[in-house]
Formats: sequence, structure tokens, C-alpha cells
Amino acid sequence: MSRRQRLVLPEVPLHIIQRGNNRLPCFFADTDYLVYLDLLKSAAQLGGCRIHAYVLMTNHVHLLVSPMCDASPGIMMKALGERYVQYVNRRYDRIGTLWQGRYRSCLVQDERYLFVCQRYIELNPVRAQMVKHPGDYRWSSYRRNANGEPDSLVAPHFLYESLGAEKSERELRYRALFEEDTPSGLTAQIRRATNGNTVFGSETFIERVAVAIGKDVMHRRSGRRHE
Repeated sequence: MSRRQRLVLPEVPLHIIQRGNNRLPCFFADTDYLVYLDLLKSAAQLGGCRIHAYVLMTNHVHLLVSPMCDASPGIMMKALGERYVQYVNRRYDRIGTLWQGRYRSCLVQDERYLFVCQRYIELNPVRAQMVKHPGDYRWSSYRRNANGEPDSLVAPHFLYESLGAEKSERELRYRALFEEDTPSGLTAQIRRATNGNTVFGSETFIERVAVAIGKDVMHRRSGRRHE
């Protein structure tokens, strides 16, 4: 059976998820998170990806990126995955794979869908009951996006910049997004789209992507439900 082709369009946001093999941990100490973020920054520059949001969970990672070209995400994730596995294997005297196969991803429509996905990513630690508020979790982009804390990894999307003319206004409006409940239907859509390597957006957007790529982008089997 041939592997499902990932959908990538230049400058169209992409939600990426990569899981630890057999759902086992891929981070074991604070140093591991720091090393991963450093490697992610260099890999993103290598591949030509701007990172808008991220969260590093114990056994998986979520990223929201805008790629410069079709090959950008693959270049970034290959470099990142290989370098981080080498680091973990050396540090913990282990051998073998760390990741559960290839990463999964979905295209994300601008406007309403982008912020829904970004909020979904940064709320992962809350859903996992690791913290009560996303700002309490150290290994995500929330503090940068909501509170303006320094994080050179994050390059805000233009829709984030459009939240307000002043930095404080953008942060205030961004925090307000987290006071709203995400409709369960949209959460399910994100999971289906990401596991199926398809599209998270409106029917019109899906049709536009199909025309751009030249195939029925939703004619795929979705994977199992993941966080």
C-alpha cells in the first residue's frame, strides 16, 4: 500500500503532530525540551518554516507552521527528528527509533480556523489535566502569544498581528480567545484532518485546495482519534 501523500501549499498554515513510538515518552527531563526547541529552531530555518504555535507534551509534539515551499515541512521534520533521536540515544545510552512512524499534518484555513487550531495546540496541557491554565505550562508558545514573553522560535502569523495595532492589544485579544469554548465538532475536525493528512477548513477552502493540488483531498480514511 502506498503512503498517503501529505498536503502542503506554500504559505498555507500546516498543523503537524508527531508522536513517540508506541505512545512512549520522547522527553525525559527539562534539558530534553530545551534541546528539542533549539533543534526545532535551526531545523525550521533550514527548511524554511515559520512557527506560529507549538506545544511539547511528554509523548508527542504539536506545531503550527507556515512553509515557504512544498518541501519545507519535510526538510524541517527530517532534520529535527534525526538530530533529536541522536541526542536522546547518546544521552540515555539507547538505540532504535523514538518516533511513531511519519509525522501527520493538515492544512489549516486562515481566519476562524487558524485561531481554533492554535488554541487547540496550546490547550493540550489543560486537556491532559497537567495544568489548570495554558500559561502554567512551560513548554508551549502560549506565554509568547498571550503575554509577550520572549520566545525567538515564534513568528506570529499575520492574522495574529491583525488582532491590534499595539502589542498589548494583540495579547489582550489573544487571551480573550481562550475564554471561549471550542465547539466539540471543530475539535473532532482538527483530529480527523490531522490524522488523515487532509484539510481543516470550510468547504470552499477544501475545494480551493483540491483545485490547487489537483485531487480530491478529502477522499481519505481518517486515523484513530488522537489528542
